[in-house]
Amino acid sequence: MKIIIAGCGEVGSHLAKLLSREEQDITVVDEDSTKLAILDSNYNLLTVQGRPTSFKTLRQAGVEGCDLFIAVTPFETRNIVACAIARSLGAEKTVARVDNFEFKDPDNRNFFASIGTDDLIYPEYLAALEIITALKHNWVRHWFELHDGELILVGVKLRDGAPLIGKLLKDLGRTIHDFHVAAIKRNHETIIPRGDDKLLSNDIVYFMTTREHVDNLIPLCGKIERRIHDVIIMGGSRIARQLCQMAGDKFNFKILDPDREKCLKLSEQCHNALVINADARDTDVLSDAGITDADAFIAISDSSESNILTCLAAKEFGVKKTIAEVENLQFISEAEGLNIGTVVNKKLLASSRIFQMLLDRDTSTSKCLALADAEVAEIVAKEGSKITRAPIKDLRLSSYMTIAGLIRDGKGQLVSGNTTIQAGDRVVVFTLDGVIHKVEKLFS
Repeated sequence: MKIIIAGCGEVGSHLAKLLSREEQDITVVDEDSTKLAILDSNYNLLTVQGRPTSFKTLRQAGVEGCDLFIAVTPFETRNIVACAIARSLGAEKTVARVDNFEFKDPDNRNFFASIGTDDLIYPEYLAALEIITALKHNWVRHWFELHDGELILVGVKLRDGAPLIGKLLKDLGRTIHDFHVAAIKRNHETIIPRGDDKLLSNDIVYFMTTREHVDNLIPLCGKIERRIHDVIIMGGSRIARQLCQMAGDKFNFKILDPDREKCLKLSEQCHNALVINADARDTDVLSDAGITDADAFIAISDSSESNILTCLAAKEFGVKKTIAEVENLQFISEAEGLNIGTVVNKKLLASSRIFQMLLDRDTSTSKCLALADAEVAEIVAKEGSKITRAPIKDLRLSSYMTIAGLIRDGKGQLVSGNTTIQAGDRVVVFTLDGVIHKVEKLFS
């Protein structure tokens, strides 16, 4: 698949790195030769220096024959214009990153399609959606719904005293059949588990289950699901504004920000929130804001370090659910190892959304990459493919993958070693980062 990425910023660079591992035909366009040189020397892709809104530059990048054109520069107008030019030159599908949620209104979809932009990515919306999910399902670190919720993948951190601690997976398989352990995050390493692996305290365990059984995991993991109402937010960012608009009256928000002008604008835009002009990094300010009575604390300032540290401070005050925006990818693994709850990263969320657009020609594969070092793929098994030739236990699958569940006739079901995958099944596979292209060969 030929893919052109216009923009070598954080989202564009991260996406290019991911796609280059997938053995896709990737070309990155940007005006900054230094950024391009870093990608060119470290990854399997092509680079073209020039303006993404230049006809000459896009022709040089080969836009006439590209399957997907992705414009993710920091400027939404430039992205939309680049998509319009790419479509006029022959790009099959175009995607633009935008900063205005009004553009995402379904009533405006036809307009953008008419000028050459097929889809829009608004990272702040994706982050706000992730935060609302985290507040709603506050006992988990990660929550993914696949195939309209027929299968649910949750990531949960096991604490001391959880009934699952010390259990061998092979023993769980003999007694419990309403969930499947897809992966374990332990000491900054993601493990694709086997029967002899044991669940330990502080593991982040990824369970695949179905909607009717997901609540059974709560007591097994030693968790309690709490009702979230009073929420304190550090940082009056676009995510904060989007969060307030999307949540409506479901939560009682307090937003703290040291910038007075920003606070005045927030008070006009977020009618369901109390806006306070103060610096939440000051523990006295947090105390005065009522942190001891808060059900949740959300840190979404521009500083990943401040977000992490302030969440730790909120935990010291007794807040049960904390959420931190961590945009530095190298900090994510460290942050997940700390007691700060859910970590949100706009780059990973935007990349996940774009990956979901990278469907096969027959629209059979959907990918979700909101994890820093692992991939979840939903793949359709083809007639005669290797994956359908024997029960799973006899296929001798690689240690870098596990089959977590499948959709058959529209219904989600878990798998065991005795399960035989049938042609047409939509199979959910959990793999280590960068090897999904190897897994897909088993299904074709």
